[in-house]
Amino acid sequence: MKIKALHLRISAPEIYAFFLLLYSMTLLPITLYFISLQKVLFLEWEIISISTTSITLPLILDSVSLSFSNIICFISGCVMLFSCYYMSEEIFLSRFCYLVMLFVLSMNSLVFIPSLVSLLLGWDGLGITSFALVVYYQNHKSASAGMLTALVNRIGDVMILLSISLSFPLGHWNIMLLWDQGTAPILALCIVIAAMTKSAQVPFSTWLPAAMAAPTPVSALVHSSTLVTAGVFLLIRFFPLLDNLPWLTTMLLFTAMLTMLMSGINAMHEYDMKKIIALSTLSQLSVMMFSLGLHLPTLALFHLYTHAMFKAMLFLCAGVIIHNNNDIQDLRQLGGLASQLPLSTSALNLANLALCGTPFLSGFYSKDAILETSLSSNTNFILIMTAFFATGLTTAYSLRLSIYTLWAQKNHMPFHANSDESPLATTPIVMLAIPSIISGKLLQEIIPQFSHNIFIPTQLKTLTLVVIFLGFWSTTIPWKITQPRCPLPTKTAFFGSLMWFLAPLITQPTTKTTLSLSKTMTKHLDNGWIESLSGAGISDFTIKLAQKNQILQSKSISITLTLMLMTALFCLMLTI
Repeated sequence: MKIKALHLRISAPEIYAFFLLLYSMTLLPITLYFISLQKVLFLEWEIISISTTSITLPLILDSVSLSFSNIICFISGCVMLFSCYYMSEEIFLSRFCYLVMLFVLSMNSLVFIPSLVSLLLGWDGLGITSFALVVYYQNHKSASAGMLTALVNRIGDVMILLSISLSFPLGHWNIMLLWDQGTAPILALCIVIAAMTKSAQVPFSTWLPAAMAAPTPVSALVHSSTLVTAGVFLLIRFFPLLDNLPWLTTMLLFTAMLTMLMSGINAMHEYDMKKIIALSTLSQLSVMMFSLGLHLPTLALFHLYTHAMFKAMLFLCAGVIIHNNNDIQDLRQLGGLASQLPLSTSALNLANLALCGTPFLSGFYSKDAILETSLSSNTNFILIMTAFFATGLTTAYSLRLSIYTLWAQKNHMPFHANSDESPLATTPIVMLAIPSIISGKLLQEIIPQFSHNIFIPTQLKTLTLVVIFLGFWSTTIPWKITQPRCPLPTKTAFFGSLMWFLAPLITQPTTKTTLSLSKTMTKHLDNGWIESLSGAGISDFTIKLAQKNQILQSKSISITLTLMLMTALFCLMLTI
């Protein structure tokens, strides 16, 4: 009797996914233990000591760091499992896995290390690995996006270095003990600017949509719980410093409102599926910044957790749709996907509903708490109404995305009727769908700080639901009117689709000044005085001298006779 050996071939992403999910499951009871007892464990290793200043590697284990690390590794495990499906034909799959694991390691370093010097390890690690992942597909678009991402994040790195130098007189860089010093306002401003670059707030917003050149699994990881949330998490850690500086929180409110409004308007005019989801990330990051501006760091952390779940699921669903439609991302070429990809489109619409803040889904509990608290605060009324208007825009562009993918007429027929919903694709989507539904209420029950008792009139209480309904209505009615024909581009659409010309306004002043100066120097120095006094001048002088010599040589006979005659006359005059 012959026994056939069973050969199981496990890919590298499956191994990494298993490790990350196992780590998340192991960390979960430890996290619950720290949350229930409000326990904080601080560990510190001294690396080097110079005079009164020592460089140490501290680690902090508390409810915030453990819970955030748990969510990061859970989402990363789901993304790596999805990569087995999406990147199955990739030649350099091992390189992709190494970069993603370094990316996750850098984010965990940022979460657990409360020292500015050691934190730079995770901060710079995120910047380097994100650049490598954005330029993973080596083409012109990826290279441009990677360069923009790297340069904007360099500004944040410089701000972190400045904050380290400002903290040097204290003899330590522990972010828990930086509050009582004379340079605290400048230090806080550096930290806020660094956080704004990582979280893509105005005027540093242009790199986030450009980073969509990365593979879709990377986009799911970057836009849910890692790179873009690093800035928000840094401000949550530094919030005791910001809390004493009202002018800085006011600046956060103002920039958050501008970013929220700009991303919402841009998403309404965008047709690239991944860019719409990226702009929704930008909008939700602004909601978190808005919460920090209202002195509500716990609600900002709450929204960060709930947003991470449904945003990762939203990107994975978009990845399945793109993968099954010949890499088409244009909404105008998609439609009628419910019959082709039923589970993916259902999960996409579930994530969109959570993004809108639909009652009893995860996004409702965090976003509604932030908006209701803003109504009971003494914040400027215009800023609050702008936040509600941006919430309506979120509902509008989310429903627009659902309409184009689910109910619109199919405008593109793939070469073969591909309806491949592999278990490697649907399993992580289902794993993320469950917390996208229950995580809002569950986190409020587990973490008491996430529950806020707000007492406001009934009219204000229902304002959020009214705004959501108006967002739905403002999208469905124009769709029914303009569905038979393609909308014509207008100047307003052109303005809205280019992020208020933010990219030219940020980049062109520097480049134009440099290019104008170089043009002037080239004209007046390189091609002017320097050329006249050196190569070109000597050449012209030599040519003119040769020309005059040529004239003399061409008339040599007449000149010789003339000279002889003059000499003879001169001699004759001497003899007389």
